[in-house]
Amino acid sequence: MPGAFVNGGMPFTGKNRAKFWLFSLFFVSSSLFSYSRAANSISRGQFVRDGETLISPSGNFELGFFSPANSSRRYVGIWYHVSVKTVVWVANRDSPVSGDSGVMTVSNDGNLMVLDGNNGTVWSSSINSSSVPTNSTAVLMDTGNLVLLASAEADSASAGGDVSNSNWQSFDHPTDTYLPGMRVRVNSTDGENRAFRSWKSSDDPSPGNFSMGVDPRLPPQIVIWGQSGREWRSGHWNGQIFTGVPNMTRSYLFGFRLWSIQADGSRYFTYTPLNSSNLLMFRILWNGTEEQLLWDETSNAWTVLQEQPAKECDFYNKCGDFAICNEMDSPKCSCMEGFSPKSPDQWNRGNWSAGCARKTQLQCQDNSSRMDGFLKLDGVKLPDFADSVSTIIRDECEAKCLENCSCNAFAFDVGIGCMLWTENWIDVQQFDKGGLTLQIRLANSELRTESKISKLFIIITVLVGAFVLGVLVWLLWRFKDNLKGFSIFYRKNKKLPLLDNFVKNEELSAELSGPDGLARDAKQVGGADITVFNFSSIEAATNFFSEENKLGLGGFGPVYKGKLFGGQEIAVKRLSRKSSQGLDEFKNEVMLIAKLQHRNLVRLFGFCVQGEDKMLVYEYMPNKSLDSFIFNPAKRAKLDWKKRFEIIEGIARGLLYLHRDSRLRIIHRDLKASNILLDEEMNPKISDFGMARIFGTNENEASTNRVVGTYGYMSPEYAMEGLFSVKSDVYSFGVLLLEIISGKKNLGFRMLEHSNLIVHAWHHLKEGKGMELIDPCIRDTCSTDKVLRCIQVGLLCVQDSAVDRPAMPSVMLLLESKTADLPFPKLPRSTSITGSMDTCSLSESQEIESLNGVTASSVDGR
Repeated sequence: MPGAFVNGGMPFTGKNRAKFWLFSLFFVSSSLFSYSRAANSISRGQFVRDGETLISPSGNFELGFFSPANSSRRYVGIWYHVSVKTVVWVANRDSPVSGDSGVMTVSNDGNLMVLDGNNGTVWSSSINSSSVPTNSTAVLMDTGNLVLLASAEADSASAGGDVSNSNWQSFDHPTDTYLPGMRVRVNSTDGENRAFRSWKSSDDPSPGNFSMGVDPRLPPQIVIWGQSGREWRSGHWNGQIFTGVPNMTRSYLFGFRLWSIQADGSRYFTYTPLNSSNLLMFRILWNGTEEQLLWDETSNAWTVLQEQPAKECDFYNKCGDFAICNEMDSPKCSCMEGFSPKSPDQWNRGNWSAGCARKTQLQCQDNSSRMDGFLKLDGVKLPDFADSVSTIIRDECEAKCLENCSCNAFAFDVGIGCMLWTENWIDVQQFDKGGLTLQIRLANSELRTESKISKLFIIITVLVGAFVLGVLVWLLWRFKDNLKGFSIFYRKNKKLPLLDNFVKNEELSAELSGPDGLARDAKQVGGADITVFNFSSIEAATNFFSEENKLGLGGFGPVYKGKLFGGQEIAVKRLSRKSSQGLDEFKNEVMLIAKLQHRNLVRLFGFCVQGEDKMLVYEYMPNKSLDSFIFNPAKRAKLDWKKRFEIIEGIARGLLYLHRDSRLRIIHRDLKASNILLDEEMNPKISDFGMARIFGTNENEASTNRVVGTYGYMSPEYAMEGLFSVKSDVYSFGVLLLEIISGKKNLGFRMLEHSNLIVHAWHHLKEGKGMELIDPCIRDTCSTDKVLRCIQVGLLCVQDSAVDRPAMPSVMLLLESKTADLPFPKLPRSTSITGSMDTCSLSESQEIESLNGVTASSVDGR
């Protein structure tokens, strides 16, 4: 028939044609609905089929069907919407779907359901249908929470509104993962809240052998349970941290909060990241390990920030009752003072499960009139199961323990209060830093046995010292006129160096630590408190300046690692008699750092002056100096581009503080890689202020006849004319920036066509080959635009004329801005190397690398 459509031999006219268009319209609309579902919600009668997903509004989370590795079973889950799929919640973890015909839907009774290919229910939200509106909508939130709401409230929830009126939410039914925003209930009436349950294996999300949650007994703590009971615990919550996690002082663990008691008597733990844009999670793995993960956009991978248990001593009650576990000891387990192994034979074979027992019964228990006492044990994870917790003060806490014959120990913490233990002590661990103080109750005879000799020694020492001091005072008073004449005679004849040293150092000590000295001055200007250490305490801290404590040798002299009595780690710079620096530099550094306080400046704890010895005591930097990474082929890969840029920003912030934001305007004059220290989190800190100079608020430039610093980092006008200003530090920063990016030293740089790193970098940038300058370790992972911008900023900082160089506020703006246009730097023709000396003539002493990075190298210009 002319003009007729034919389908399967049937003419398509009239009624048939109308049916065809209706069917086509239904098919297209259904297809469009399926295709357009990049939505984050479904309502009654709508489906999420296998292969389709919901995505949260900002794209952080995705919901859909998945199969674990090495498995064909299908589960409905939620995962972070990143390149590495990491599932954070599973609906039907006990009932997988076979094949790819499963669907998720909101049923007619308002419940959320997962159906298999035969329309059989494999999982349901299981809410009482009488309390659920039939027009429910399931919404995937940006927090990763799947909530079931009345449809009228769904739009508000999708926009980030309140979900407290939800009928059901996945955050109330977690699987193995804790996400920021979740609330973990703490209620002593309900008992332990084992909120999170591990997978059975890495390929099987069904409930496994380990759980994680909160023990609400005061003070509450996080616990991991296994089949045999507790596997690990966090230690008690003191209102700020979990006291059994010594590294919780790091910023990435801050954010926990225990909310006030609610109407039902419950409280809730929550966690809020410092940076709300971070993708973060805590989870309990199938093997019982808890880990905290952070998504690293640079490497497109999850970074493990911390895991527990991480060490042997972290495992619950590793050493048995009344014992203590210390990772630094060998063997790791030992009985506490006043206790001995219950089973010596097993103990000696390394089986510590039987624990320890008291050597001597408490006097209170044998009706003796002699009082028991307490032995202090610092820096420990307190025992589990405190029998009593109260808010009384510390002195009352000790008295309360003594009143109770069953009390074995007590502890007091401002954030917790008084804790008493009447049962065996379980799971005590010694930390090298952090922890609390446990007061162990011992029989009076045990305390006397241990302290009798030391007390006698102290008494004798005090008496002898008092006698000697009295004799010295009397002699000084008796012969004061003779000493005055002798001192005048010496100063005229200059023949008694020993007395001269005594006089000089007495004057120096008075100047630095007296009532009008720098120690007081530091406090008056609002700087950090500065301590005057005695020589014996420094000797003890450094094990008498032993070789094994020696960290390196700088221009100032040797540098030693030490540990003060309280456990604080320190780095001690000891002024060498052969040092090119002397008393002026020593006093200069004490004066300046005492008045400065910034996160990117090294912290000075104090100083020590005795005889010929002059020492500076700093905070210890475990990762030593920047040059030990960027110039070390074996370690440079540990600094990825993200960390290197953070180091660049940190140095810039420190310089900006010195030049503009501190109470004084300070020119460092010796900024270099070995003077940038790295703390345990690789944060940079500028050190070595022995060469620094203070400028007045109206001063812009000064000159000197003695050029000090390090060739390769000195600006041309300073190296050749002795002129220095804030722009001198900008020049040094530019050199340092280029070194950090390239991994090459400016000092001693060798290329046939270019004489130094600065010229080499300028030509590469000019010829469009800037990426070839970048350290190969970071070339494939760095942001091309950002790293090329940094190279250009570095070259702007090392321009020959100080006028052309940007000041540090402009440098910060140029580094952080993505839109500001950068002028092209001028070709450098004069540097501190080419203008002042031949690089081939450099000796080892003129380029000093310290293992700790706390150096004060000085090279006089020629």
